[in-house]
Amino acid sequence: MEQITMVLLHTHLMLGVASSLVIQSMPWRVPCPLQCICQIKPWYSPQSVYREAPTVDCNDLLLIQLPTSLPSETQTLRLQSNLISSVDQTELQGLVNLTELDLSHNSFTSTRNLRITDLAALLSLHMEENQLRHLPEIAFFGLPSLQELYLNHNRLRSISPGAFKGLDKLLRLHLNSNRLVLIDRRWFHALPQLEVLMIGGNPVDTIQDLNFRPLGSLRSLVLAGMGLREISERALEGLQNLESISFYDNHLLRVPKEALQKLPGLKFLDLNKNPIQLVQKGDFRNMLHLKELGLNNMEALISIEHSAMENLPELTKLEITNNPRLSYIHPQAFQKLSSMESLMLNSNALSALHRQTIKSLPSLQEISLHSNPIRCDCLIRWVGADNDKPVRFIEPQSTFCSEPPELKARRVKEVSFREMADSCLPLIAPSTFPSYIEVKHGENVALHCRALAEPEPSIYWVIPQGVRLTPSSSYGRYQVLKEGTLEILGVTNEQTGLYTCVAQNLVGADTRSLNLQLVGSGTVHSSTQKTEESFDVQDVKERYAILTWHASRNVPTAHLSWVANGSLDGYHRRSTRILAGTRRFNLTHLQPGTQYKVCLHIESNNTSCVHLTTKKVTMTDPLPDLTPAVLLAVSVLLLLLAARACHGGASFLWRDHMSELEKPQTNILTKEAKPFMVPHIAAKDLIQQNPDKVLSDGRGKDLRNTSLGQDAQGLTSEAC
Repeated sequence: MEQITMVLLHTHLMLGVASSLVIQSMPWRVPCPLQCICQIKPWYSPQSVYREAPTVDCNDLLLIQLPTSLPSETQTLRLQSNLISSVDQTELQGLVNLTELDLSHNSFTSTRNLRITDLAALLSLHMEENQLRHLPEIAFFGLPSLQELYLNHNRLRSISPGAFKGLDKLLRLHLNSNRLVLIDRRWFHALPQLEVLMIGGNPVDTIQDLNFRPLGSLRSLVLAGMGLREISERALEGLQNLESISFYDNHLLRVPKEALQKLPGLKFLDLNKNPIQLVQKGDFRNMLHLKELGLNNMEALISIEHSAMENLPELTKLEITNNPRLSYIHPQAFQKLSSMESLMLNSNALSALHRQTIKSLPSLQEISLHSNPIRCDCLIRWVGADNDKPVRFIEPQSTFCSEPPELKARRVKEVSFREMADSCLPLIAPSTFPSYIEVKHGENVALHCRALAEPEPSIYWVIPQGVRLTPSSSYGRYQVLKEGTLEILGVTNEQTGLYTCVAQNLVGADTRSLNLQLVGSGTVHSSTQKTEESFDVQDVKERYAILTWHASRNVPTAHLSWVANGSLDGYHRRSTRILAGTRRFNLTHLQPGTQYKVCLHIESNNTSCVHLTTKKVTMTDPLPDLTPAVLLAVSVLLLLLAARACHGGASFLWRDHMSELEKPQTNILTKEAKPFMVPHIAAKDLIQQNPDKVLSDGRGKDLRNTSLGQDAQGLTSEAC
């Protein structure tokens, strides 16, 4: 963690250090203490001013006290990794040019043993990795020029309110990785020029309001690894000049958007490794100077919602990587990101990135999608399209298709636009939610279900009682939000059982279920237990029958089967899968005047059957259920009839061809087609389960009240 925060600091502050410049040490020909090394070494001040500093290096010598006879010209004294527990002013007497003193990794237990007052030139003091437990009042008296103070990796449990008095020129303070349980803003009243504060790695679970208000000059704040669960709205108030902040490795359950709005100059934001499940609408809005944002290594992250990132005009780099459950980025998740150049999305659970998402980023230059289960279907068509400004793939050789089967293992960049369909089935990612969860009695639960498809799918839930809940609906303790989240308030034993999410569009559907139980109940409700289901025929016509049934529980895996005239031949048996929550089905494409046996199969051990007989067709009966292809054929036939009618032969031809028109149109999925439906449900099944749309010509025209004789008569008269 220390390395990560140091990298963040080095990268984001950019104080002008010429890090690529390598300068060799030079000999310093002075009497040098025994075993120490004296050289002229390159050195950068806390304000990144380069110097050639006379340096005495006495590291790793197991010293218990400072060496004697230190050269008076010494500017940097390094005593790291020894056994020193105290330093007296007399040991440093005469070192008027001493600018850096490194006492890290020694045996100090108290700053009272650090008697080094009147070092007017000292700029940097390293006391990290000692055993300091408390900082008393005015702990560093006599160091008026000090700009860097390293106290990290000690055992500090308490700091007196005035511990830093006299350090009014301090620029960098490192307090990270200690044992502090609170942050006292009184510490900071003596530090008006502080630019960098690293205080992560302390067991502080709450940032109090106005904790950092005295730090008006602060530019970088690292709050990593503290156990923070929430950031209040006023916690960061007063940090008007803050440019970089890190919340790495905390316990934040949501983006602290209210607190972040108090940072008008923020440029770099690190929210990596937090248990945030959803990045929601407005979480990152109007952060006008934000340039880089990190949402990496988040085990719980599932979804980036609609308008989650909005009006970030200077954002150039967005990193959302290594999130094993992230399966959904809303097509309109990004709004007004005019400067976005680099989008890193590798190593997630994304099946696709919608083309609308790409279109919303006009300045995008590169994208990383490798190590995702990419579906090379309609949603990823933007890859193969002829864009005016194509996007460069990072690691294109490692970016493969996982679906459909015919494109599996193909490199995404090699799949052409024409090989991808223009519409596709919904897919609920397996990582969205587990198949079984336990919650405490009275606990609130949110179940998140998301799916990408083209056209955009709708989502509904079926609860254990068998009730179907659509977005924006509520039922007792249940509420389904617009995005597809099911909220359960105060779970009791009545709310335990099987929950099923269904995502559907005109192409088909996908379902996923989970079993919810109370902690310690020791009970898992089996989805295969047998219950009695009422199964009835509500209405029967010549070519369709409406069937209804009631289920007292959630049934995610039901299907219908039917056979005509008592046939025992399995080849003539038809079947279709039933979506969870369906309680009414319009069975179409039946033969007139025919007996049928229809069975409802609830899992493998519960079957209910009914017998019905369709009505016979008469000349005045309504049109049969015709598909668009058959309607075209009928239209051609009517034109022929009209032509013959002008010569007196219309009625004769009508009688000749009526028998052909009465033949049923069978568009039902047979056994051979059933493997295609797993794990999805084909569009035909969706249409059959919506009786209001079944008798249609495919363009919304209802055919049930249309008479074939009337159409023929009108067409005949017009043709004549």
